[in-house]
Amino acid sequence: MRFAVDAHAIGRHLTGNEVYVRSLLQGFANIDTESEFLTYVSSPEAELAVPARFPVRQISSNPFLRLGFDMSRKLRQDRPSLVHVQYTAPLFCPVPVIASVHDVSFLEHPEYFKRGRRAQLRWSVARTVRSAALVLTGTEFSRDSILRAYNLDPAKVRIVPDAANPIFRVLNRASAQVQVRERFKITHPYLLSVGDLQPRKNHIGLIAAFAALVEENPKLKHHLVFAGKDTWFGTRVREAARHSGVAGRIHFTGFVSDDDLLQLYNGCDCFVFPSYYEGFGIPILEAMACGRAVVCANTSSMPEVADGAGLLFDPYRTSEITRAMADVLLDSELRARMERLGVQRATHFSWQKTAQMTLGIYHEVAEQRRPVAVGVKSAPSYH
Repeated sequence: MRFAVDAHAIGRHLTGNEVYVRSLLQGFANIDTESEFLTYVSSPEAELAVPARFPVRQISSNPFLRLGFDMSRKLRQDRPSLVHVQYTAPLFCPVPVIASVHDVSFLEHPEYFKRGRRAQLRWSVARTVRSAALVLTGTEFSRDSILRAYNLDPAKVRIVPDAANPIFRVLNRASAQVQVRERFKITHPYLLSVGDLQPRKNHIGLIAAFAALVEENPKLKHHLVFAGKDTWFGTRVREAARHSGVAGRIHFTGFVSDDDLLQLYNGCDCFVFPSYYEGFGIPILEAMACGRAVVCANTSSMPEVADGAGLLFDPYRTSEITRAMADVLLDSELRARMERLGVQRATHFSWQKTAQMTLGIYHEVAEQRRPVAVGVKSAPSYH
C-alpha cells in the first residue's frame, strides 16, 4: 500500500505541527515494514528527520505554489492511495484526503491571529474538512469544536490522541541542571513554560503572575524560563518582561532542539502552561514524562489531557496562576505527588499507539477508494 504524507512542516520550526508529523512518521516506521510512505517536504534538511526507508519528495516552501500546484502535480505522478495533511489540502487533489485539524482557534478566538492569516485559515480549512474522507483530531474538546464549527457528520471526525516524543524521559536532575547552566547560563532554580510567543499562550499573564509570586514570597530564588520560537507578538511579551519589576529573573531561550528541551524540562522545579486555548497541549505530556510537576490552565483541552495529574488554574485570573505556582514550589509533598501522577499519566499516550490508530484509518479510507478518472480535479467525499 502506498500512502502520502504532507510533511512540509519538518525542518521549518513549525513547533506543534512539526512535532506531530515527525513523530507520526517515526511511529509508522516502527510498526509497518511493508507499506510505502511518501513524504512531501519543503526543507532540504528535512530529509534527515524522515525515516530512512521512506521516499522523500521536495515540494515548494511557498504555500501558494505548494498547495496550488506542486503537491497536486506530485500526487498525480506518485498515485498514492491517499494523502494525509494538516489543516489544508492541495487545491486540486486527485486522491482522497485525511486531514488532521488540531484545533479551530482561528474560529473560536480570532483575536489571536492576524487578519490575513485568520481569513486564509477560515477558507482553506473549511474547504479541506468538507471534502476530506475523514478528519482526525486529538481530544474530545477539539472534536466537539470541529463538529460545531462545520456541522459535519459525527462519524467523519475521529479522535486520535497525540503523545510526548519518547526522547522526553526522566533524567538525573542535577546533571540536567548542569547542562542548563552551561547551555543557557541559568544558574538559579527555575519554572519553565514552553510555547511560541503568541497571544493565546498567555505569556504576559504568566509574567504578571510570576512578578506577584516573587513579591509575595521573597525567599523564593526562582527564575522564569520561556522556551519557544519568537513571533510577531514576541516584542510585546518581552516588553511585559522588561516592565515587570523582575526582568532580571526572566529568560527567553528562543526555539530549542528536543535535546535542549529535554534538559530544560528535567532541570525545572515546576512546569507552567498558562495557555488560554489548546487543541491538545503536547508540552503538558512532555513535562510529565520528564517527571515534572505541571500546573496548567483549566480551559479547552487541557483538563482532558492532564486528567487529574496537573494542578489547574483559571488563566484569566493572575492570582490563581500565582497561587498554583506557590502551592507547588512551597509544598514538597504536593510537588512529589504531582510528579508521580504526571509520569503515570504520560504513559497512557504513545506515538506507537497513535501511529497504529492512524494507520488503521489509512487502510479504512484506502479500501473505500474509488478510481479517480483522468481529468478529475478533486477527490470525492468518503463517509
